[in-house]
Amino acid sequence: MNITATALADVYLLEPKVFGDARGFFYESFNRKAFAEGTGVDVDFVQDNHSRSVRGVLRGLHYQMVQPQGKLVRVAVGEVYDVAVDLRRSSPQFGRWVGVHLSADNKRQLWVPPGFGHGFVVLSESAEFLYKTTDYYAPAHERCIAWNDPDLAIDWQLPAGLTPALSGKDAAGAAFRSAEVYA
Repeated sequence: MNITATALADVYLLEPKVFGDARGFFYESFNRKAFAEGTGVDVDFVQDNHSRSVRGVLRGLHYQMVQPQGKLVRVAVGEVYDVAVDLRRSSPQFGRWVGVHLSADNKRQLWVPPGFGHGFVVLSESAEFLYKTTDYYAPAHERCIAWNDPDLAIDWQLPAGLTPALSGKDAAGAAFRSAEVYA
């Protein structure tokens, strides 16, 4: 597995070694030892999640103030643009974001550590999104920052004319300036 740092310290892009032929392919999607060697992070995943969304669905920017989750995310079907935002006030990268294309074709994964907000938008007809988390989902502690916050100015790489489809929670996301963030 090839693990590379992104523009944000602590966020890593993982590219597996894919073995394929006319019959199909095989790849190891996670190896704890290789992950720790490549990132310096020893993780203990406690929950796996799988979602399906149609073109234009935008989920995020989500995070949990209590039980913050590290997330290892990938796409099994389709393509998304995936975004991580540093929400650690003490970080020199506070308020900065990084985005990457994740797809079934490129088989890339993104490590989003605790202390970051996370979101994605579906660019293909549909997408199946898989993620491993380092802590359990705690809805009472979940927070959401508006996807289109002007201070963050995230370029979601939306095709012209595509208006994001949002859940009620995501449509009511807080402004970055007034959002509860990590110390």
